[in-house]
Order: sequence, then structure tokens, then C-alpha cells
Amino acid sequence: MSTTTDAPRVKRELPPLMGLSEAAAERLRGLYAKGEEGKLLRIGVKTKGCSGMAYDLTFVETQGPGDERVTDKGVTILVDRKASLYLIGTTMDYEVKAMSAGFVFVNPNEKGRCGCGESFHV
Repeated sequence: MSTTTDAPRVKRELPPLMGLSEAAAERLRGLYAKGEEGKLLRIGVKTKGCSGMAYDLTFVETQGPGDERVTDKGVTILVDRKASLYLIGTTMDYEVKAMSAGFVFVNPNEKGRCGCGESFHV
């Protein structure tokens, strides 16, 4: 008796590689229009901090051969292909607090963060 079936395998739709909140998109529009005109923001991860990985944001002149191009809310960013597995489904936001402002990441792949919030692990 065989336990295999001939039913076609159902493919699940993958979540988008990355998305932007409206606040992040607005901040990037401002940066692209002023000091970073003609450049694109590249997002990657690097080994750093007590949890093992940190987000790496760099403005670049051109898309590299290992970059994935992501456009959301009319704004384009680049994602380092080596970081893709760590970033699938992530939303980049921009927060303004009393004493700081900056990009933050809501990453469903994170399993934890260090106490200072500078690094994460998956």
C-alpha cells in the first residue's frame, strides 16, 4: 500500500522581502531629495554586538550585483542578497523620540535582541 498522493503541491506565497512604513518612506524621500540625492539606501546585516547581528545601512551610488531592488510606497531601497534570508517580511520604520530619531526594524525572523537594542539573533 502506497502513502503518496498525486495531488498537486500547493505553493505558499512568500512574504515581501521588505516593506516600508509611511514614516520611513517619508524620511527616505527627504534624504534622497537632499544630501543623498542620486543615491540609494542599501540594507544588510553584519556580525556585530552581543546578540550576533546588526542592521547595516549604507547609501550607495549604484546597485551592486548582489543587491535586490525593493520599491514600496514609491521609494526604492536595496537589500544585500546575503541578508535576504534574515530580512524576509521585515518592515522598516522611522521613529522620533524625545532624545533620538532613526530607522527601526520590525523583523518577524528575530528570536531576540541584546539589552542595548543594537544587535539581534535569528
